[in-house]
Amino acid sequence: MSQGEGSLKAVSPDEDPANWRWPESAEDFDADAPLQALLVSAAKLLGVYAEQTVHATGLNVSLAGLGVLRVLMAGDGLKSTEVAERAWSSPGTLTAVVNTLVRNGFVERKPDDSDRRVVRLYITDSGRAVVTCYIAQAAPKWRKAFDFVDPGDETAVRRFFVQLIGHLGQLTREAGSPRRNPGT
Repeated sequence: MSQGEGSLKAVSPDEDPANWRWPESAEDFDADAPLQALLVSAAKLLGVYAEQTVHATGLNVSLAGLGVLRVLMAGDGLKSTEVAERAWSSPGTLTAVVNTLVRNGFVERKPDDSDRRVVRLYITDSGRAVVTCYIAQAAPKWRKAFDFVDPGDETAVRRFFVQLIGHLGQLTREAGSPRRNPGT
């Protein structure tokens, strides 16, 4: 299917992506816009919306902080490097986020039992409460964000994103660059 037929595809090598005109508004994207433009724009808007959901809760935590807490809820007692890897974040960014989480009482740093040089991160009860509170307050907003998806299309949409995330994760590992996730 060609772009003119309404398919979503990346700009081909023989097309000049520099000639594609970005719309003035998020609502003005054409169905034949380059796939990367659609995905980058959607990701950026999703990040903005996610930040708004965090701010609306009034919790004393950032979106990046919630990402770290999410990782620690799934695997408490990780080293900072492990958290950075799982949160798709750089170690430098993670350090700043963890410092704030420690200061706010949501995370504790403890030395490793077998190697005192290694520091492990643990989520506190307050940190768990922040995540639980965020999920409860933000769930209706997230349902609203995706209420336009036809239930019959949901399986295909999920499959696409699972494949996209896996593929981009592989490309990121192959490139050897630091992983970053705007949602962490």
